[in-house]
Amino acid sequence: MRLERFASKEDLYARAVDIIVSTKNEGATTFGLATGGTMEPLYSKICETDIDFTNCISFNLDEYVGLSAKHEQSYAYYMYKHLFHNKPFKESYLPNGLAHNPAEEMASYESLLQQHPLDFQLLGIGQNGHIGFNEPGTSFDSLTHLVTLEESTRQANARFFDSIDDVPTQAFTMGIQSIMRAKCILLIAVGEAKRDVLERVLASEYTEDVPASVLTKHPNIIILTDLQKEENEQ
Repeated sequence: MRLERFASKEDLYARAVDIIVSTKNEGATTFGLATGGTMEPLYSKICETDIDFTNCISFNLDEYVGLSAKHEQSYAYYMYKHLFHNKPFKESYLPNGLAHNPAEEMASYESLLQQHPLDFQLLGIGQNGHIGFNEPGTSFDSLTHLVTLEESTRQANARFFDSIDDVPTQAFTMGIQSIMRAKCILLIAVGEAKRDVLERVLASEYTEDVPASVLTKHPNIIILTDLQKEENEQ
């Protein structure tokens, strides 16, 4: 596990872009992507580069259940708005939020992931330690699955909707085992609200109560944060 702390978000995101560019230049062709406010500055910077993903495949971590790909709060719409319209991939996969048969959708998505092993996985981290939409208590052995979102997760995402009542209660998500198969993982944690959970991960706490703690077992993970050590830390 490699931890890099930055005094500014600008420097942090510049470093994240450098990592992604280097990873692609070293031969990566399959990229696991993430969404949310943490990723918007990153995708904006990527769109300013000359990186070309047209020979690459992308897989998104998750998608809300009940939202069409054209819904402005779906992750399919988010990805087109923030990245794909400017930096298209050869193929881009996201779970279908309107799938009539959730079990078939989950099995199909997991099958695609296993057919196209991820060279690189981008992650954010939730205040409760979730990665993707894998909430506390999710098995470390989990594959792509349907999850009922915790109220804290819905509250955190409510700012993107007109009201909390509009936030979906379920989502499809890559499982923790699915994520951990990636050859390289880049985790970005920004903002004071992420301090407590990041410190639990950095302390090598290994528990399904903090899903992100599984990352301490990954052989090639980089963590970028703008959180500086507190004065009482050695």
